[in-house]
Amino acid sequence: MAKILVVDDDPSLREVIAEILYAEGFHVAQARDGESALAHLRSEAWRTTLILLDLTMPGMNGRQFREAQLADPALARIPVAVLSSSDADGVPADARLAKPVELEALLGTVRTLLRRARDADERVAAEKVAP
Repeated sequence: MAKILVVDDDPSLREVIAEILYAEGFHVAQARDGESALAHLRSEAWRTTLILLDLTMPGMNGRQFREAQLADPALARIPVAVLSSSDADGVPADARLAKPVELEALLGTVRTLLRRARDADERVAAEKVAP
């Protein structure tokens, strides 16, 4: 089961996205800023498989979060889709979605990134088993 972390300082938007994903059968956690997202990722009981990340947040913003995530070997491989109404150029991301986010674009992006992550994990597992 895919586990998605939604990181956004807008509680209404964060909750709507979480409800949509939950209705689609995903496990969902929420964080209000980069600091709480990192704390969640580092202490979580389950492994996050995808992060939906806003860039413009108070405190540790999305750009700073992404730098910290990529610098942490335990977290660097988790795919990230940036959700932003601002300029996302220069922020490394596996996908980008403009706010306001369209439902079909969101779900399509989530499914694509999860499929890519699963395929990558399967390749790594196969390489470990191969003689």
